[in-house]
Amino acid sequence: MLSDPQTGITLYPLLPMIRFSTLLTVLLLTGLQLSGCTSSDSPETEDAPASAGAEQAADGSSDAVSSARIVRVSTRTLAPTTFEEIIPITGSVSAPEDASLSAQAAGTLTQLAEVGTRISEGAILARLDDRLIRAALDQANANLESVASQAALAEETWRRQEPLYRDSIISALEFEGVTTQRNQARAARAQAEAAVAQAKQQLENTHIRAPFDGTVEERFANLGEQVMPGMPIARIVNTRNLKVIAGVPEVYAADIRPGSAVQLSFRAYEEGDRNAAISFVGSVINPQSRTFTVEVAMDNSSGVLKPAMIADLKITRRVLADQIVIPQTAILRDENGSSVYVATSGPTGRIAQRRAIELGPSYAGQTVVVRGLEAGDEIITAGQMSVTEGDRIEVTSR
Repeated sequence: MLSDPQTGITLYPLLPMIRFSTLLTVLLLTGLQLSGCTSSDSPETEDAPASAGAEQAADGSSDAVSSARIVRVSTRTLAPTTFEEIIPITGSVSAPEDASLSAQAAGTLTQLAEVGTRISEGAILARLDDRLIRAALDQANANLESVASQAALAEETWRRQEPLYRDSIISALEFEGVTTQRNQARAARAQAEAAVAQAKQQLENTHIRAPFDGTVEERFANLGEQVMPGMPIARIVNTRNLKVIAGVPEVYAADIRPGSAVQLSFRAYEEGDRNAAISFVGSVINPQSRTFTVEVAMDNSSGVLKPAMIADLKITRRVLADQIVIPQTAILRDENGSSVYVATSGPTGRIAQRRAIELGPSYAGQTVVVRGLEAGDEIITAGQMSVTEGDRIEVTSR
């Protein structure tokens, strides 16, 4: 160990330091060689499992199957069934016996049934003041009695003169006068009878009678008002016998007949559906709506239904037996048409197979398949949107 005489700093020998740096250099070179050997050996150890995995995939081993995608789905096994094709339309309730009654004579209204009154057919619903007409009728009856007496006398005179004329006791001119008197008496009596009938009819016109059994729905006049012929006085409606009227699209014109089954439901109240039959089918197409009219007669003894109510009709167009029917939700549609996924068995388990189908009529979420499926096929009804051709599937429910 040396020291500087000027500064007094101790100077260490350089030889030990040189030896240490040399040792450090050797150690670094050795480490680099070891790391190089390790990196060159690693590709051989990773290539073997990779090639083995490829060979397993080619052989279809369990390791490759376990890595494939599995989709959970619901399926249904198809069986022939009966399909009822329904035509759903909307109609309204109507009262075929609904009339606004008016006066046939002029006069003062003296009687009018209250709203809600039940009137029988032929019963008087309203009256007009008939005093003048009754007086005219009495006069006509009196005149008829007088004329009838004169006619009877003329008949008797002719009856007595006729044998005398036949025996040439009286002249032809005298008998002609008797015959003329008899004919004039007959004409006068007929005229008097007509006057009586006219007066009776005028009296009857002061009575407004119900044309059918019904209920007074509205009053258009009040007691004491002066009414004129043709002036509406009251409305009467029979709600015990109603009908439902609806328009059916013309495309079904060849399928609907009187007697076709129909199911009705009414939106205004909660009640079970009613089964009925079509009572009338129109033979004319409405040019605006392109529909034809159908009617369904309804018994409304309970009084539940009201005219102008909305009715939903389900008309049976036809009943098809032994049909393959699938849910509409199972159908896939694209530019190529309609298809479904069918669950089939493959070497690795259940797989999805897409199959094109041809569709028939539909109703209530169900559709008839005309071509493409058979009885016993198992179609995917839920989860099909996540499936692609060839996917492995796991059926969770049927």
